Amino acid sequence: MSALPFVFTSPYILFGLLALPAIWWLLRLTPPRPKAEVFPPLRILATVLKREETPSKSPWWLTLLRMLLAAAVIFALADPVINPRNNTLAGSGPLVLIVDNSWAAAPDWERRVRTAEALIGDAERAERPVSLTLTADREHDAEPGTTAAALEKLAAAKPQPLVPDRVRAAESVIEAMNGTAPGTLAYITDGVATPEDRAALSSLASLQASEFRVIEGDGQQVAAITGAENGADTMTVSLSRLSTNGAANYTINAQDSQGRILASDGASFAPGAAETTAKINAPFELRNDFARLSIDRLSTAGAVHLLDDGFRRRRVALLAGETGNDFQPLLQPLYYISRALQPYVDLAPQQQPDLAVAIPELLQTNPSVIVMADIGRLPQETYAPLERWLSRGGTLIRFAGPRLAAAPAEDPLVPVTLRQGERALGGALSWAEPQPLADFPNFGPFAGMPRAEGVHIKRQVLAEPTPDLAERTWASLADGTPLVTTRTVDAGRIVLFHVSAEASWSDLPISGHFVEMLRRIVQQSQVGGSSASENAPAAALPPYRVLTATGSLSPDIGAARPLEARPGQAPRASFDNPPGLYGTETGFVALNLLPPGATLRPIDTSLAGTPVATEGLVGEAATSLRPALFIAALLMLFADSLIILFMNGAFSKMPRARSSAAAILIAAFSAFALLTPNPVHANDAKPGDEEILNRLDTTHLAYVRTGEDDVDRVSQQGLQGLTEFMTWRTTLEPGAPVGLDIAKDELSFYPIIYWPISATAPMPSTAAISRIDAYMRAGGTVLFDTRDQFSSLNSGTSANGQRLQEILANVDIPPLEPVPQDHVVTRSFYLLKNFPGRYTGSPLWVESRQDAAKTTSGISSSGDGVSPIIITGNDFAGAWAVDDNGAPVLPTVPPDEMQREYAYRAGVNIMMYMLTGNYKADQVHVPDILQRLGQ
Repeated sequence: MSALPFVFTSPYILFGLLALPAIWWLLRLTPPRPKAEVFPPLRILATVLKREETPSKSPWWLTLLRMLLAAAVIFALADPVINPRNNTLAGSGPLVLIVDNSWAAAPDWERRVRTAEALIGDAERAERPVSLTLTADREHDAEPGTTAAALEKLAAAKPQPLVPDRVRAAESVIEAMNGTAPGTLAYITDGVATPEDRAALSSLASLQASEFRVIEGDGQQVAAITGAENGADTMTVSLSRLSTNGAANYTINAQDSQGRILASDGASFAPGAAETTAKINAPFELRNDFARLSIDRLSTAGAVHLLDDGFRRRRVALLAGETGNDFQPLLQPLYYISRALQPYVDLAPQQQPDLAVAIPELLQTNPSVIVMADIGRLPQETYAPLERWLSRGGTLIRFAGPRLAAAPAEDPLVPVTLRQGERALGGALSWAEPQPLADFPNFGPFAGMPRAEGVHIKRQVLAEPTPDLAERTWASLADGTPLVTTRTVDAGRIVLFHVSAEASWSDLPISGHFVEMLRRIVQQSQVGGSSASENAPAAALPPYRVLTATGSLSPDIGAARPLEARPGQAPRASFDNPPGLYGTETGFVALNLLPPGATLRPIDTSLAGTPVATEGLVGEAATSLRPALFIAALLMLFADSLIILFMNGAFSKMPRARSSAAAILIAAFSAFALLTPNPVHANDAKPGDEEILNRLDTTHLAYVRTGEDDVDRVSQQGLQGLTEFMTWRTTLEPGAPVGLDIAKDELSFYPIIYWPISATAPMPSTAAISRIDAYMRAGGTVLFDTRDQFSSLNSGTSANGQRLQEILANVDIPPLEPVPQDHVVTRSFYLLKNFPGRYTGSPLWVESRQDAAKTTSGISSSGDGVSPIIITGNDFAGAWAVDDNGAPVLPTVPPDEMQREYAYRAGVNIMMYMLTGNYKADQVHVPDILQRLGQ
């Protein structure tokens, strides 16, 4: 960074300030301001005789404003920069820029990009070529090129969920430079050391750059999960961090496959400590549901530890032919087995000596593995449940002994056919010496294990030779006789050790190989003995989900290749096999970024063997004052223009304009005061005004309250159902239905009022009927529903019909007729031929079209008006009525849901007819309507 608070990018332009005195002299000369004079002739004659004068000088403050404007433009062109960068690159060679785009660079990737952009900007100003290499990319193109190409490549770069391959990147740079020494070699590192740092830094130092810079962040956000162990009672999670300055606390979350947090625990780093552990206390059944561990608030691939089926803790049931002697534990059949498996599994020991009772009890615990030590003949009733458990995915491990050697050869729970008796080696009657183990085959769970040196077998049970015996043998003696054999049973597996589980037959139970062999067999078993899928290692597992640099699983596998299981070699994350899940949805293996036990250490720049300049990422970016100066110059130019217009009299009529503007503002304020409720005189409002204002915001359907609760409830539910139907089927969204007292409430707010006629309801007063008459004369419509179609089928006029006649006796109603087939209401929204409700059969009566006979068109209507009265007896509200759950309240007569559907459509057509009039009768719609009718 520069020591100056700011610098000028183009300082030579500042010589333009020398021209300011000349600009000052020129700007002082302005034409005199025009003056408004009265028209006396003598005044004109006096000015004619006046001698010629020089132009008036501009005011000093206006000249100063213009000088400041010119100075602002000159300074802006010189481009002053606050907090400038040191734009000097060493030497004359190209800029070689190497960037770690690894998982540890993800937290501050944007700052790294800005740092690289600043270096490329330095090269652009110095007209240097740029070589850009990303250490975590699969392919490298380190050839020096233009700064534009480098910026484009940098913009497309992103962090990868990998450890950087610095050696390969350095080799690519050396090959691309081809002996050319760089000017500046800048390495933006993630700060995490790798085993190959010495070779990589030494290779970069061999380029003999004029300047070698190493740029890194503070490492405060770089922490990773380096391992997890599912213990007997808790899960132990190992963590490591890069920066050891001060103490640090993290939260470890254990999540299931759906991303839900099942358990959490804290992890604390002491000051100066780079490693720590966290313990998650949870039942092993809950721990078996863990799919991933993550560090809260850290979004990196290293902060995530994926778990697969092999990580889950198994339950192993133990059975023995005899319980043994507690005073001689080393002679007990299960002693060495329990000691070998206890750190890795949950043991379920035998509780009952009776196998007929013990086996069903152990099967109820749903074990993954059952171990039988020297059990020959099983109770007959236990074979069927054991075989069902095996077929579902259980693993049965059996150990030989005197009882198994004497058992019948046709035992179905033995993987191979056994010979009667056992084979003794090294005894008085034997000419063979105790046999060591042969090399483990390259298949099976023991593949890759070293030969068991020092282990000798003195006694074993032998298998009958069969064509597939070699394929079923996981381990054998030096003379070729099988030691461990296996057989699959549906989804399960049977494994037999041809020696006893204690040290009387061999040295195997007291060796470390015994622990590893049992652990690998148990690891192959399925959790809970379920038939999910066998997790045995395959030759190659396809990529299923890939971990991103931010710690999320993605189905986009990109160029990932299948994961190959190599004997004796644990898989490592690489370009070909990025961290993630490999396999299928039914079974997969987790490949994590860091190997177990890894530790994050800061990179050691002294390994380069040459002086290296270290610096941090860019913090506060350099800020150019050019935009601010140009904006200031523009504002001063705008102010100068206003001043000139004012001096030239352009605003001479401002007083009148101000008066007009003031009048407008006063009028607007008065109107706002009239429309806004006055809190001081809030008591002046009439009762019901607030309710009226609320009903003016949208269209509401209204009904007449008859005074009978049953009728009014059906009316309210019916109009509510019609409102919901229109909201669903049309663009009209009415508000909640409103019940009206026609004697008191304002009726003009509603386009249509539904009036259910009831002969038992009180007769409306004369004044109320007069208000209805006035409402219809003013353009409103009343839908009278006598609801008597069902009863009117039996005899003449019903009681409700008589009541309607009494109501309309004093109302001046127009002539009525049933709705014609070409009436607007039949096509206002749906194309309808009849208008059913809860009942069907009653015609819909509307105002008669007096001029229909005179109309030559096939489609006509009664002018632009809408019928003020509509009468039906089909009980519309009964068909529309729904309860709070949206279910119909009353059945249709006859029961027919299509009749209810047409009743809703009739209601929609009536509402659209009310709101649009005879719009649909326009002749421009005739072709479309005829086409829909199929005519």
